[in-house]
Amino acid sequence: MKESYFKIWRTVQMIPAGKVASYGQIADLAGLPGRARLVGKSLGFVPKEGYQGQPVPWFRVINSAGKISFPVGSESFERQKQHLQDEQVVVIGSRIKLKEFQWQPDLAELLFRLEY
Repeated sequence: MKESYFKIWRTVQMIPAGKVASYGQIADLAGLPGRARLVGKSLGFVPKEGYQGQPVPWFRVINSAGKISFPVGSESFERQKQHLQDEQVVVIGSRIKLKEFQWQPDLAELLFRLEY
């Protein structure tokens, strides 16, 4: 498995419940600027048991427009929407209000938790 996938998964594990982050935001925080598509690809390869014994909350990652990227009505869309709603994230249609729900980690949190 690619080392970049591990960086992405560790970063996604940091997103707190009830918050979302964009693919580009995760790429930047993982030290992979401009690699938003790689974030999406890597999330498709998360092992069922998670990474390093912890789940990878893939469903907290959305596109930069604040939308779920799966086609509306698809099984994957409905699963992601349900996970987000279970965490009290409001999903209207396919959109999440980023001003309200986007993860904004502070520098201390990043320095303490990121390993890169």
